Amino acid sequence: EIIGTKEKTDEYAYQWATVQLVGNAVPLVLDARPVRKGESRKEIVEDLLDSAEDLVHVDNVLMDREFDSQHVLEMISQRGLSYVVPKRMQASEQAQAKRLLQRDQDRYETDRKLHLGKNKWHETTLIYRRKEDSEHDDHRQYSVFMTNRGSGHLTEYGYRWEIESGYRSIKRFMAATTSKDFGLRFFYFAFACLLYSIWRAVDLLVQVELTGEYGHSPIVTADNTLTLLKKETGIG
Repeated sequence: EIIGTKEKTDEYAYQWATVQLVGNAVPLVLDARPVRKGESRKEIVEDLLDSAEDLVHVDNVLMDREFDSQHVLEMISQRGLSYVVPKRMQASEQAQAKRLLQRDQDRYETDRKLHLGKNKWHETTLIYRRKEDSEHDDHRQYSVFMTNRGSGHLTEYGYRWEIESGYRSIKRFMAATTSKDFGLRFFYFAFACLLYSIWRAVDLLVQVELTGEYGHSPIVTADNTLTLLKKETGIG
């Protein structure tokens, strides 16, 4: 279960994958699992989607660019779900982005067939979008997304920032440890995800009770929750 980090060093790290609610929903962690050596991204996404669909109705799957494999996309489409995922730019996408830059064009859509093997293909739509206030002056100004439901779903991809901000909050709920024991470290992460989700669910109830509606900015803070947890259990 020990996997290297993204940096080119000799350090090793454990990796976890989660499936979470974002958008107009309360940002809850529905499931978490380890990422093990040799597992395909398709296996990971399939496992997490099985858990999610047992709990809630799933419409649109918003994924990190690590999951841009055509086999992952085909599996999601076969489930009758829509998806949006950034595509890692290869030579053909870079060349197209350079042409868009020369034409000073901010957006471009094109259909693409991705090879699945044995004469099978996955049909998707590539959407090129120019980043506002980009620090680059070349083709890197553009991001490329893949979707099977047209450009209307692209605006929803912005909801993924809730996952990144959620991870920062989850870290605050994690117990500190120097142990290298895989089981213990995953338990700490999973328990932190549970505490985070309880916090957001309690905040929902408080907001509805006080205001009659739910807004994304919490009234109950993570600090309040951690203080109460320590007071009631002595843990913290």
